[in-house]
Amino acid sequence: MDDDPKPDAAPSPWAWIPTLYFAEGVPYFLVNNLSVVMFKRLGMGNAELAAWTSLLYLPWVVKPLWSPLVDVVRSKRWWILAMQLALAACFTAVAFVLPKRIGASLGPFVPSLVLFHLAAVLSATHDIAADGFYLLALDAHRQSLFVGIRSTFYRIASVFGQGVLVVVAGMLEMRLGDVPRAWSATLVGCAALLLLVGVWHLAALPKPEGRAAPAPEGCGGRAFLRAFATFFRKPGIAPALAFLLLYRLPEALAVKMLSPFLLDTREAGGLGLTTAQSGLAYGTVGVAALTLGGIAGGVYAAKVGLRKALWPMAASLALPCAAYLYLALFPPAGPWPVCACVACDQFGYGFGWTAYMLFMMWFSQGEYPTSHYAVCTAFMAMSMMLPGFAAGALQVRLGYAGFFSLVMVACLATAAVTALLPSRIPASFGRK
Repeated sequence: MDDDPKPDAAPSPWAWIPTLYFAEGVPYFLVNNLSVVMFKRLGMGNAELAAWTSLLYLPWVVKPLWSPLVDVVRSKRWWILAMQLALAACFTAVAFVLPKRIGASLGPFVPSLVLFHLAAVLSATHDIAADGFYLLALDAHRQSLFVGIRSTFYRIASVFGQGVLVVVAGMLEMRLGDVPRAWSATLVGCAALLLLVGVWHLAALPKPEGRAAPAPEGCGGRAFLRAFATFFRKPGIAPALAFLLLYRLPEALAVKMLSPFLLDTREAGGLGLTTAQSGLAYGTVGVAALTLGGIAGGVYAAKVGLRKALWPMAASLALPCAAYLYLALFPPAGPWPVCACVACDQFGYGFGWTAYMLFMMWFSQGEYPTSHYAVCTAFMAMSMMLPGFAAGALQVRLGYAGFFSLVMVACLATAAVTALLPSRIPASFGRK
């Protein structure tokens, strides 16, 4: 575990918190979101696209298994700097192994897929180190003070990774007339940015007094296994796991096929947007609406508590997916109606997502709250990975209209698992 940073020599949190959480977000969104658009533009089929990019969530599912390593080997500052350098190298390598021409064969994509899976492991490790360093470098007061700042810059990374970079890649596609070259240039630019952030953090991150200190009693493998085991002995574990895995099922299915739906031609049942237009609709307008929905959800939950907020939030998360069914049945003439429908769905998702986050906080209370919350986040990642893995094959079989009809049927799963919870949650939890 790290030693405490020197209080007198520690740089201001303003010098490193914004850039640290921007650097935490960018690789995550490159791996899990931008990769979908990129591989689609390079000609990968929808079934293969959904399956292989969904597996990129796996490191976030299993990261609690190696988080103790980051605690006891070297310092968290070392892990942060090493992961940022490694991610820059990894994305540079991806840029040079992308297929040189557009095609549907999976073989040419294998090297870039392998490197994206490596980037996923590096990014998940960076998350562990960054979140741990935040707790180490700040006292409780400043942790609370800066929680909004870290969330804001993580959202900025979301807009950058899903929106700005996709728009840039789309503009380069038009300028260069070469889709693979455009995406290679975009990835090299991302790698350069991560390298610059890493160089900045070399100076800006607070420095521990020494090398990694011995782990205190209770942080070893036996304690870790006990923390893991006690999670599965908590009262109400079966409905809790059902909620964690199925509450977001409609969105988990829809989101993996959203970028292909926006980009596919009208003849293929898609909306025929350009790469830049899809980046504007989903990565910019959609993320802004998601953020506003999350803020509104937090205000509402603080007013009425999680128990009363649960059903309105479940409806808000699931039902706006109907916007995609509407677009599939009645494709609009231009991009702006698409932006409006995406904004409607993402605002609802942001509002409904608040209940999911509050539930994880409530269920993690008691012994080992940090470890139990980490296990909850693993199931959170699994809830996106497993439906996404099947989404492409389902879309190919059913077409976009049939697929989004199935997404609406999946809303029943959200309702079913929501019905299991209200009586278990204290009426006061989450209420101011």
